[in-house]
Amino acid sequence: MAHAVKTHLSTAEPTGSASTLLGPSDPEVYSIVQPSGARPALLVTDHASNIVPQALDGLGLAPDVMELHIAYDIGAAGVTRRLAERLDIPAVQSGFSRLVIDINRPPEDFTSIREISDGAVIPGNRDLTPFDRLQRAQEIFWPYHNRVEAMMREARLRAGRAGVEAPALISVHSCTDEMRGMKRPWHIGVLYNRDWRMAYAVLEALERQNPELMIGDNKPYSGLDPYGFTVEHHALPARLPNILFEVRQDLIGDAAGQRKFADILARALEEVLADPQQLTFFQRGEID
Repeated sequence: MAHAVKTHLSTAEPTGSASTLLGPSDPEVYSIVQPSGARPALLVTDHASNIVPQALDGLGLAPDVMELHIAYDIGAAGVTRRLAERLDIPAVQSGFSRLVIDINRPPEDFTSIREISDGAVIPGNRDLTPFDRLQRAQEIFWPYHNRVEAMMREARLRAGRAGVEAPALISVHSCTDEMRGMKRPWHIGVLYNRDWRMAYAVLEALERQNPELMIGDNKPYSGLDPYGFTVEHHALPARLPNILFEVRQDLIGDAAGQRKFADILARALEEVLADPQQLTFFQRGEID
């Protein structure tokens, strides 16, 4: 069951002008799946949607461009919804395209609002004023992350009730099957930073349960690269167990594929989340 939430809350309001970015006909900034989920964990889908606020006139792009991977993580929202329902974990999903503002990049970074993405020029992102950028951050980026932060606090309470030390943050993304002419052989990528405890346990479970699949160990991207924001902001500073999945988009482009790979991830996560030793704070220096 999905519960949609519309919010214009932000850390601060733009000065000198009323908000005009989001209107009454725009979708929610984020949506919540399985809001009453009982497990001490939280699922997030940073790139769940390819929607653009009406005020931005589609960013000047043809509709077919918005169906490409540059606009959102194809299939990730469906995988997360099924994971949330099967594992009884709440999930937060973004409501707008990553081309409007990338939820998983620091808002001050040049990759936050891209003028060019994978060779495609984004007309609606060119010549933006500082106010334009601030407006997108305050109306879309920060409300999403404020909600994630609030739901992580709720997950800490669930952890206490369950008798475990710390909740887990689980981030779900999808990646292309080919990038810059190189075929990607991995069906699922498991990404992690210095705290690899949960990731290694999930890697082992996925490989044991699915010997026919190729599982990427910090591939096709590495969680050690300092590009992301969500895990880096909500999990790492608090020393919370965390993991980020990259599922190949050609495998989850339809409902059947989303169900199949959500169930594959769920089986591994059920096993790992049942171990209270996985739901503990990372102790600095305990892992070389």
